[in-house]
Amino acid sequence: MPNRLMMTVMILLVMGGVLLHTPSVILAQQAPPPEAPSSVQAPESSTPPTPKIDSGDTAWMLTSSALVLLMTAPGLALFYAGLVRRKNALGTIMQSFIILALISVQWALWGYSLAFGPDTGGIIGSLAWVGLRGVGLDPNPDYAATIPHQAYMIYQMMFAVITPALIMGAVAERMKFSAFLLFTLLWATLIYDPLAHWVWGMGGWLRKMGALDFAGGTAVHISSGISALAASLIVGRRRGHPGEPMPPHNLTMTVTGAALLWFGWFGFNAGSATAANRLATNAFVVTHLATAAAALAWMFVEWSSRGKPTVLGAASGAVAGLVAITPASGFVGPMAAIAIGAAGGILCYSACMLKARLGYDDSLDVVGVHGVGGTWGALATGLFASKAVNPDAADGLFFGNPHQFVVQVIAVLACMILAFVGTVILLKLVDALVGLRVSSEEEQIGLDLTQHEENAYGF
Repeated sequence: MPNRLMMTVMILLVMGGVLLHTPSVILAQQAPPPEAPSSVQAPESSTPPTPKIDSGDTAWMLTSSALVLLMTAPGLALFYAGLVRRKNALGTIMQSFIILALISVQWALWGYSLAFGPDTGGIIGSLAWVGLRGVGLDPNPDYAATIPHQAYMIYQMMFAVITPALIMGAVAERMKFSAFLLFTLLWATLIYDPLAHWVWGMGGWLRKMGALDFAGGTAVHISSGISALAASLIVGRRRGHPGEPMPPHNLTMTVTGAALLWFGWFGFNAGSATAANRLATNAFVVTHLATAAAALAWMFVEWSSRGKPTVLGAASGAVAGLVAITPASGFVGPMAAIAIGAAGGILCYSACMLKARLGYDDSLDVVGVHGVGGTWGALATGLFASKAVNPDAADGLFFGNPHQFVVQVIAVLACMILAFVGTVILLKLVDALVGLRVSSEEEQIGLDLTQHEENAYGF
């Protein structure tokens, strides 16, 4: 395909959504009809109705929880494991797998209380819900009025699980397993839990300020991407990097993981509606369209600049689109989603190519995909958000509300500062306690044998 044709297609992907994303189109094509009243409106003097569990909403949220679990293992586990060298495949899978156990227990004991418990100064939740005390089978209307509180808790648990797992891609093939466990536990408690409270917790200061993050652009992707940058700098380069070739050992595994991430992400984004409703449908649709646009955009840019389209590029582009649309998925319509996804694919590709010039060793491009993609998605929410899609949110800059874009910038910067500074401090602490890196000899042999005394491939 000639370069001119490839560039034309790429530009159409980016600009098409912007050109079509006008208030008239939004109102004509995307505005949902008003909800039909479920009952006669009660007089103003009546007491608020008692929250009632809806079986359909509950079924959708439990399904979404399982979908987000699938994103970590097997999705992320396979995606990352295929990208590393053969001698580190099993150790990489182990990290994503064991995080399911470690963070699940942490979340039940104290993490959920810190993230979503009764507010303490807008910064952190109190310890009132430690050990899930008070988190029962009746709804908590502050978060979801039609599902059991424990259903909401288990759904948010899966977000807490995958976020630190993302960071590990930046320091793949060189971190001690003991250091990984200690760092993950500390990071989840001292960085993720406060950030989740800032953005989603009742009383969190970013939520009160009006920051929009439907499904984790700040708390999940920016936090993991910026923490990955800090980790790659503190832990240092892999032995032999950049002179020694370190190609992925199994791209079939990686693409399988990317496909599972795409599948599971519908629970990640559409589940964040906390109900089986119109908003969940919108989030489902825009998630798919943004991902498709990003995969195409990354492929065409790579094809134009390097002469060949690669399977790895298409898979990476899809993940970049998933990341970019995450914070906006409950606030934008389909045409905006295509623009956000296509721009995300181009930006993330460019960021990954820039890594070599900057000299840091982010093994699996966590910074370029999650850090840059999450930042773009959070800012794009401040541009494309429309009350025609979500009346309970706010319009963005393109719909006459520049203040929302300013709020999004503040949220992005606050998240970046806490994630970077906090990660540096925690890594220094872990290094002092147990050491961060395996020895040079162990790194040469590989983590599968030196950390687990196992081999991913029997032959």
